[in-house]
Amino acid sequence: MVALVLAAEREHDGLYAGAMAVLSRLPLYWRVCLINGGLFALGTLALVVTPATVSSRAVVSEIVVLVVGLLAILVANAALLRSVLAPLDQLSATMPSIDLLEPGQRLRVRGHGPVVELIASFNSMLDRLEAERAASTRRALQAQEAERQRVATELHDEVGQSLTVVLLGLRRALDAAPPELGEEIRSAQETTRTSLEEVRRIAGRLRPGLLEDLGLISALTALTSEFHAYSKIEVHKGFAPGLPDLSPEVELVVYRVAQEALTNVARHAHAHLVELSLSRQGSAVALRVADDGIGADRIVPASGIRGMRERAAMIDGQLSIRPRVGGGTELRLLVPSQVAERAGS
Repeated sequence: MVALVLAAEREHDGLYAGAMAVLSRLPLYWRVCLINGGLFALGTLALVVTPATVSSRAVVSEIVVLVVGLLAILVANAALLRSVLAPLDQLSATMPSIDLLEPGQRLRVRGHGPVVELIASFNSMLDRLEAERAASTRRALQAQEAERQRVATELHDEVGQSLTVVLLGLRRALDAAPPELGEEIRSAQETTRTSLEEVRRIAGRLRPGLLEDLGLISALTALTSEFHAYSKIEVHKGFAPGLPDLSPEVELVVYRVAQEALTNVARHAHAHLVELSLSRQGSAVALRVADDGIGADRIVPASGIRGMRERAAMIDGQLSIRPRVGGGTELRLLVPSQVAERAGS
């Protein structure tokens, strides 16, 4: 007898699972129709098999029975439809917050059916979009760096050498010129010398030669010195010992983010002090640029911040900008451990 009961239960469970599998493969429209139709059929069956009747002039007890039955149907319908349509609400609530510069945002996929398939397709679409954006960003930034290198080379080799020739010519002219023209020639010399220094400074910002020749820490040290020279803002820098070796690509991203962060401080922060450090945070490498200026809540996102986020995303880094303890703004770039390990291998 027990065996028959267990067999009947297994058969019932199998039929239920089969019915749910068939239902989950139906389009959403037909699933809603079947759910509503099934509930209405159950309500009709209940009226047929039960002694419930409604008089030509309904009494209170009959109205109560009808209201309770209607509420039961509505509650059951709402519960069933919620299980089917709730993922759509989750999808519509999440879509406006998706930002490809902050990858990894995904919806949880649970159950079966067309709505779940829609969410899975949405997640797959995000995977493709993030991969395509990362690839296009990488190509764009590589092209940008190549163009910067070309311009820097032309400035150094063409404009710089031309200004050097002009300086030499002015020196010879000063030796042969009468005394009354000496002051004008010396003024032209000083202007040319200042222009030559500016050309070299611009070329150095476009193509950080120290980064290629001496490494990231030396390049950041030179960057902070140059920043202090033209902005007159005090800089405190610190570099932790034992940092892992990074690939040239990662080092360039870290350098460009630090460069853009310092430029933003000089332009917008109204700061008197900047702190720049390179350290470990767990197994990650962290760049930190903090100032005592007006604060992150008054920063208007612009192309510079967007460019830093794109560079960070290119190396799977995490960029955050938040208020600094004690006032001002703190920028932090984390290079994840797998990038650091891959770069050091």
